[in-house]
Amino acid sequence: MARITRTHVKRNTGKPLANRIALVTGGSRGIGRAIAINLARLGAAVSICGRDEAKLREVAGELQAIGSRFCWQKADVTRADDVSRLISETEAQLGAVGILVNNAGIGLFGPAQDKSEEEWDRVLSTNLKSVFLVSRAVIPAMIKNGGGDIINISSLAGKNAFAGGGLYCASKWGVQGLSGCMAEDLREYGIRVSVISPGSVATEFSGRGEKKAAKALQPEDVAHAVEAVVTQGAGSFVSQIDIRPLRKP
Repeated sequence: MARITRTHVKRNTGKPLANRIALVTGGSRGIGRAIAINLARLGAAVSICGRDEAKLREVAGELQAIGSRFCWQKADVTRADDVSRLISETEAQLGAVGILVNNAGIGLFGPAQDKSEEEWDRVLSTNLKSVFLVSRAVIPAMIKNGGGDIINISSLAGKNAFAGGGLYCASKWGVQGLSGCMAEDLREYGIRVSVISPGSVATEFSGRGEKKAAKALQPEDVAHAVEAVVTQGAGSFVSQIDIRPLRKP
């Protein structure tokens, strides 16, 4: 059963995202955590979701320390019923979502012919289907309110093929295609759809091998890119941001 906390009631003022409401999927750790914390520091009310309740509680404590209005919910964003509850409770606690960051993702690597149907479904549902489900759920309110930001966290693997990346690359190439079409469908409503594609990031994410932290991106680098997207001028939007480590691994 999905669960959501009561919000912290203190409001931020005098910040660029004051009075905006953000939802970050996969917000319990890594990139999602960094994005949620940075949005809160910028003044947004923040809703986070994920599958690990203990980790969600930890991030909620950090949001509370910042003074942000927030809520959290344990949810599986590959399931339409969980997504429906997530959006309903976020709206009840904070208001209509004006910034959506589709960040939930997993990685399973190896030759496609060695992978099972279950593994295919798991990767494609988490990395691609969830973007469709959560975006679909928040778009009506964005249209009604005259605008919003949808930021989809993809990967440079969504543009570059590599051995053993069949499932992961397929999911991230799908995010690229879906995002581009959504951007064209929604721009007339004042809704900006952007894709951020990081290279290797130093997180707990299951990647192709051990990462050298000194030569990898940090989660805060991706959070900074999200900040650039949501704080740009109202008459433009950044459709794509690619982020690479300064030093090659």
